[in-house]
Amino acid sequence: MSPALLNQLALTQIPNIGPVQAKLLLQQYNVEEIFQAKKTSLEKIEGIGTVRAAAIAGFKDFSAAEKEISFIEKYRITPLFITDPAYPRRLLNCYDSPTLLFYKGEADLNTRKILAVIGTRNHTDYAKQVTEKLVKELSDHAITIVSGLAYGIDAIAHKAALKNNLPTIGVLAHGLDQIYPPEHSGLAKDMLKLGGGLLTEFSSHSKPDKHNFPSRNRIVAGMSDASIVIETGIKGGSMITAELANGYNKDVFAVPGRVTDHKSTGCNYLIKSNKAILLTEASEIVEILGWVEKNKPGPKKQKELFIELSANEKIIVTILKEKEPVHIDEIKQISGLSSSGIAEAILNLELQNAILSLPGKLYQLT
Repeated sequence: MSPALLNQLALTQIPNIGPVQAKLLLQQYNVEEIFQAKKTSLEKIEGIGTVRAAAIAGFKDFSAAEKEISFIEKYRITPLFITDPAYPRRLLNCYDSPTLLFYKGEADLNTRKILAVIGTRNHTDYAKQVTEKLVKELSDHAITIVSGLAYGIDAIAHKAALKNNLPTIGVLAHGLDQIYPPEHSGLAKDMLKLGGGLLTEFSSHSKPDKHNFPSRNRIVAGMSDASIVIETGIKGGSMITAELANGYNKDVFAVPGRVTDHKSTGCNYLIKSNKAILLTEASEIVEILGWVEKNKPGPKKQKELFIELSANEKIIVTILKEKEPVHIDEIKQISGLSSSGIAEAILNLELQNAILSLPGKLYQLT
């Protein structure tokens, strides 16, 4: 039994310690040290306080964590702690990113292009046709499709991805010991069989309770480059996901519907309030996110920069030489620079025509 995994699991089981508080603790200690820290030291951490410090210092029952490890080993689940290199790195930019994830599958959670496709459970034929059309059009761009394995648009998006040989990941609002709704068990098996995956922050025996779904939705929004809302009313899970994506500074696309159609009121509202980009075809997504493939003969050769660069500018240029385009959030994560330092360096590089700003907060060398 891995002592590190035991402590990681236990950290998620301490009363009143959620993802935000776990991050605060991990800024001060490694996970093993948290359970050895004194209450007086813990309560001095801003955001922890006396009650949470007492809960941490008094936590002694590791039996549930031990049982979860047995489940993980038996069913070959991959646990992904927030410090794990395989943890979805896009989630790291979200203030409430899950402390620990459970993953079953082969799809790369950090692949270059990930899109969330979401919508109502009670969809129209129009929404079904649009979903299938968009996913088919995206099949030429090696995109991974993420959704929630729910009835309606979620299931249609997963099935369309499989039909077009795209990996697809279902994010669950319960543990990996079950599939909800149970009617989608066959679909889940097909997703795993064809190179997709199932992801959740909930341990085994966690039921698909109502309050779990907004938590699930934040993972869908946070792990994706952008979210596509196909069809939704003014309330519901898709609207929650869209709002979360906006809060994470992610692009949101929405398919417009007839003004008389109640099931399109959510999409129309998102577009009208500038919370989503009006979407009619897949090429718009590819262009706005900077995923247009450039046909160039032979291997790409990076041009040399014959200009004087500051230390911060050199760091950003080095990042862009390794991979491009790169999102501003990823530049911040890799560089370790402050937001103001990055903004100043990027502005200077743009003024010197060294880098190019693309739609979707992406950057590449000129």
